[in-house]
Amino acid sequence: MYYTTGFRRDEIQDLVAIVYEQDQRDATEARLSWPPVLGLFWSVVITLAYLRGNRVQWELAETYGVSQSTVSRAITGVTPLLAQALRSVVPTAEELRADRQYIIDGTLLPCWSWAAVPGLWSGKHRTTGVVVQVAATLEGQLSWISDPTPGSRHDLYCLDRSGALDHLATYPPIGDKGYIGRGMLTPFKKPPGRELLDWQKTFNKSLNHTCATIERVIAHIKTWKVLHADYRRPYATFKTTISAVVGLIFYTLT
Repeated sequence: MYYTTGFRRDEIQDLVAIVYEQDQRDATEARLSWPPVLGLFWSVVITLAYLRGNRVQWELAETYGVSQSTVSRAITGVTPLLAQALRSVVPTAEELRADRQYIIDGTLLPCWSWAAVPGLWSGKHRTTGVVVQVAATLEGQLSWISDPTPGSRHDLYCLDRSGALDHLATYPPIGDKGYIGRGMLTPFKKPPGRELLDWQKTFNKSLNHTCATIERVIAHIKTWKVLHADYRRPYATFKTTISAVVGLIFYTLT
């Protein structure tokens, strides 16, 4: 079970309790509950397996001996409950510490191209998706993930919209050249017609070495394959799915 979900059985049981409590709080609202044929425990297991591996629903149906529609109902019912229940463990931009220095970078979470949803195409990544900003400490501890914005938006737009920089004036965060102009520590750009000075090259090399930390953090986030490969479910569910995965990531860090 651990290798398909990323959680031990006792950890899944804790998540089941959290989901159940959230479901009880939402009991007066219209909602899609988990399929009775599976029960809550196996509905959570299937949802975690889907999120961890971005597995095809027919494959999950065959693995767990149910129909594809049952798997779909389980994922549809449990994912929003996970997102809502784990919201409290997800840090906001306001919770970034002013006395710490962070490294910030953006990453694309790919999805199918939806004709009804313009603005998903990212010229930088040459595919469709949404962009999130990620902050980590210099030691490589994940500290914050922003809300998603359409893939056509530049990292600067996404960062400005998040408001994260408003809380980090004391120790300017570190970023790549895409963040030049926001008071962050960024590499020097090569001036037109001449080379960088030796000390500028040394500075860039040191900064790029530091920025490798955030790349490793992002790679760890994308071990949740639903954030790494094309998202196949309806686009309207993508933001909730991202919220659920982000909640699970920070839940494992608590």
